Amino acid sequence: MNTIRHTVLVVEDEALIRFAVADALEDAGYDVLEAASVLEAIGQLGLNEDIDLVVTDVDMPGALSGIDLAKMISECAPHIGVIVSSARCGEELTDIPPTAHCLPKPCTAAKMLSTVENMLKGRALVGDESFRRRA
Repeated sequence: MNTIRHTVLVVEDEALIRFAVADALEDAGYDVLEAASVLEAIGQLGLNEDIDLVVTDVDMPGALSGIDLAKMISECAPHIGVIVSSARCGEELTDIPPTAHCLPKPCTAAKMLSTVENMLKGRALVGDESFRRRA
């Protein structure tokens, strides 16, 4: 029996937060990749064409932020969903791409999983090619 498997890339420089988010996603049945910086995330995106969704923090080490990553994905790989997580969601993050979703920090694991699920369902409903059935 084939089941739909989605791959989520978690981009977070705080290791404990990244591990907790990755564990929650894995427990919910997602395949998870991790990156501690935007440059690592770009590498993961280049190596893994099965990534369906990226969950990224805004404030990241180096010259690039999570918003920069969201903009790059929106322009270069619009079939990949993006959730930007920050304590500054709202008026302060007006420069995230319109296709990205802002998830306020802190949030519960249940809220994060619900947001991931809803975003993936929404993208699947519009017929995105990246959501074909996978074994």
